[in-house]
Amino acid sequence: MTIDERVQKSTTRIFKTVFPNTTNHYDTMFGGTVMALMDEVTFMTATRYSRLMMVTVSSDKIDFKRPIPHGTIIELIGQVSQVGRTSLKVHVEIFLEEMYADTRELAVSGNFAFVAIDDQKQPTQIH
Repeated sequence: MTIDERVQKSTTRIFKTVFPNTTNHYDTMFGGTVMALMDEVTFMTATRYSRLMMVTVSSDKIDFKRPIPHGTIIELIGQVSQVGRTSLKVHVEIFLEEMYADTRELAVSGNFAFVAIDDQKQPTQIH
């Protein structure tokens, strides 16, 4: 399988409904909750690409472009953007959809880096 085929096959999409228990006093989604969801989808993407144990080593340039209000639907899309010998990077975007209207716009984007590890928790090569 080519790298492009692996990238496409490992692209991960998750949909969530934004309920009030995930929002702050402005009725928008907590930034920490957003970042946790981003880490989760990028972890799944990295694991699906490599089929190895992966650990997050950094997050980079998370842009909050639009608040995410409660009562909306979000889609998180993770896609491998770079592959090294033992590490890879995943770009993630969160799209906001109004629940009762046909609108969709980019709300948040960011990049996460992962390292593949072996059973001794040491970096290992991505095949």
